[in-house]
Amino acid sequence: MVIMFNVGKQGVLHMKLVVLSGGTGTPKLIEGLRRILDDKEITVIVNVADNFWWNGLYVAPDVDTVLYLFANLLDTEKYWGIIGDTFNFLQQAKVYGIEMDWFNIGDKDLAVHLVRTMLLKKGYTLTQVTKYLAKRLDISAHILPATDDHIETYVLTNLGNLHIQEFLVKYRFQPEVYGITFPGLDKAKATEDVIEELKGADAILIGPSNPINSITPIIKVKGIDELLMKLRKRIPIVAVSPLISGRPVSGPADKFMKALGYEPTSYGVAKIYQGYIDAIVIDERDHFLKDRIEKELKVKVAMCDTLMKDLDSKVRLARVVIELIEAIESEGSHQV
Repeated sequence: MVIMFNVGKQGVLHMKLVVLSGGTGTPKLIEGLRRILDDKEITVIVNVADNFWWNGLYVAPDVDTVLYLFANLLDTEKYWGIIGDTFNFLQQAKVYGIEMDWFNIGDKDLAVHLVRTMLLKKGYTLTQVTKYLAKRLDISAHILPATDDHIETYVLTNLGNLHIQEFLVKYRFQPEVYGITFPGLDKAKATEDVIEELKGADAILIGPSNPINSITPIIKVKGIDELLMKLRKRIPIVAVSPLISGRPVSGPADKFMKALGYEPTSYGVAKIYQGYIDAIVIDERDHFLKDRIEKELKVKVAMCDTLMKDLDSKVRLARVVIELIEAIESEGSHQV
């Protein structure tokens, strides 16, 4: 793989980058990457394990977040939904005695779920529908669901076995967590589009999304798991930890990691990805983990301030990622 440099409006780098993404942390990093790479050079393979049926409509929260991001429609205060959206539908439903507002869907957002459901019922695949929506939104990046097969995520808690959306949204990830399961994951297969994009990548980035419920359901899709292990022998594959000082910036990553027996630190994140990655970016506040990760896991570590609080910090982290990819490529230090 040869990384070519040129001067463009958005940045200076020419690189076909594939990003594995959930719905919050990684989209923030993608905002930074968009200032360095052209959208057309970015492929995002998105988690679908939090998809679910909501009052007859098929909702794909992470896919929609990424679509809205590239369409410049995303509400970046919440990192879900459309900026400036209204909620008249939900309010009117209350008039008829229907309470459905624990999962807030805006009026413009509702249109996406309606169109997706209509097309799925006509026999189109989730990939085909996602491509169609991206085209209608004038998106030049490649956005692909990890699989066309339906996967769900359930969290075993002190309140019972909760769907991931109930756990995250309705109960604000407060219940105690005993385990996580992914019904359908064992039968899910990667699409031809996903395989083609991975094989054609110059580099692969596992973004700072929850490693348990956002990234694992991508990596463990049949076809992706094996391919990543092969690809790391010839192209750089790097990850960014979503944890800082053992705590996620948002979400329940630490709870989920503990429940599955992983140390809730960036070391634990690297452990989950061991076998798939050449290197990981961790926060500089976790500098004491660097030697341990490199010696025990044989994963190279880069450090910086990984807290993405504004556009400048997102771009700064994106540059660290790109520089790490370049360093791995120039050193030829892929894992074998």
